Amino acid sequence: MIITIQARNITVTVERDGKTIVSDFSFTVPTGRKAALIGEEGNGKSTLLKWLYDPALVEGYATVTGTASVSGTKGYLPQELPKEDRARSVYEYLTTHCDADALTPAALSRAMKTVGLPFDLAYSDQSMGTLSGGERVKLALSVLLLNDCDVLLLDEPSNDLDLETLLWLEGFLRSVKKTVLYISHDEVLLSRTAEAVIHLEMVRRKKIPRATTANIPYDEYMSRREAAFMHQAQVAQFEQKAFREKKERYLAIYNAVEHAQASVSRQDPSTGRLLKKKMHTVTSIGKRLEKEQERLTEAPEAEWAILPKWLGGEVKNGRTVLSYGPARLTLSDRVLSENVALRISGPERVCIVGRNGCGKTTLLRILKTEIEQRGYRTFYMPQTYADVLPLERLPAEYLAPDGDKASVTEARICLGSMKYTTDEMSHPIRALSGGQQAKLLLLKAILDRADVLVLDEPTRNLSPLSAPAVRTLLGQFRGAILMVTHDRRLIEEAATRVLELTPEGLVPFDTSSL
Repeated sequence: MIITIQARNITVTVERDGKTIVSDFSFTVPTGRKAALIGEEGNGKSTLLKWLYDPALVEGYATVTGTASVSGTKGYLPQELPKEDRARSVYEYLTTHCDADALTPAALSRAMKTVGLPFDLAYSDQSMGTLSGGERVKLALSVLLLNDCDVLLLDEPSNDLDLETLLWLEGFLRSVKKTVLYISHDEVLLSRTAEAVIHLEMVRRKKIPRATTANIPYDEYMSRREAAFMHQAQVAQFEQKAFREKKERYLAIYNAVEHAQASVSRQDPSTGRLLKKKMHTVTSIGKRLEKEQERLTEAPEAEWAILPKWLGGEVKNGRTVLSYGPARLTLSDRVLSENVALRISGPERVCIVGRNGCGKTTLLRILKTEIEQRGYRTFYMPQTYADVLPLERLPAEYLAPDGDKASVTEARICLGSMKYTTDEMSHPIRALSGGQQAKLLLLKAILDRADVLVLDEPTRNLSPLSAPAVRTLLGQFRGAILMVTHDRRLIEEAATRVLELTPEGLVPFDTSSL
């Protein structure tokens, strides 16, 4: 087996607070393998990927020790298109990032065909910032192909892609003859493309880093992980029960001997000596029990959140939540869709899908206002969390704005259930990761007893380990949900109706194509 990526004894420490997020970790990626790098936000995935490409990219943020070697030419796709690239035209972007001898018409034609873009777009004066998310990702990948990169380091290539482009990306990853190490929150993409898994975690209340490598497909890794956790939990439960029974017997003997010692008469020195000898034996047993307790199987630890239950929020069956249209959907005098009409009754969970740029977010905001005018307690979660989150406040202050002691206590209990540490609770919301901010918004919906949830890509910042719990939570909601999402697992598990926004209006969407 030929190894393309080899990392030894990697330790990553965040300079801001001196926290170690990866400790003495070694891994390899064989040539041609598609390996997924997974874990919660803030566990070092992006930092590790950047460092593998160019250590200068993490300077000032993290200190990385250890060694790594990558055979062949490396190519890197960042999470976000840099600001300077957004202002460039497509042609300027390609000429800036590609070797001059790689930009022959024949090479451009092959690359654009591979990524599914029209050939003439390569020579376009259109700015990169005006392209759809899918077009930007495809152009970034075309640069890596034009530069004939042997190793692709991809940071969230599935972010902000519509369903059609997600399906294309799956096919690209499966067919490309390159070694690929990538980060993604899309569980279906991981399930269909990942041939190996590198998992970074922070356990024991996010104090201890743990890393796991598995040269098996993603689904098999998750299945084995769950089975191992269940087995460990059963063993731990059995051992703890047996130990408690043994400890209770020991304490009964200890208390009996101690009581006898306290009761023995000074006129009976022989009995006193026997009891003292017996207490010495009992104390020795106690020390052996302490050592035995240290060897007991521990209950499994993971970062999976245990979400609280809905505290309220309900729309009776058949009660009208929304009755809209038909109406024309426009943006800046540009017609996006004609004859848009939608009726929602409780407790439906309606999902709207569509190509990037078709107007889904614009429509969602309009429909949110319509629902609010009907008097429902409505909770809105936008794509850009800063639109609604008070970034300078503490999480508990946001969840319990009245400052009432009972409300603050309830808020902190809820935060703890979602694995917020005491440190995270004491920092402003601005310092939280995107995933933590998303969970904070969902907690707000719970504590506000919302009747209707209006959600714009609610799982886009959640890791594949947190997203299942959130899907379960939304599936248990007794109110109505109107959401825009490209999360195929969320659509499958939580939506009762799926509609596609087209130029002709909202039409039923066939989910079998996913």
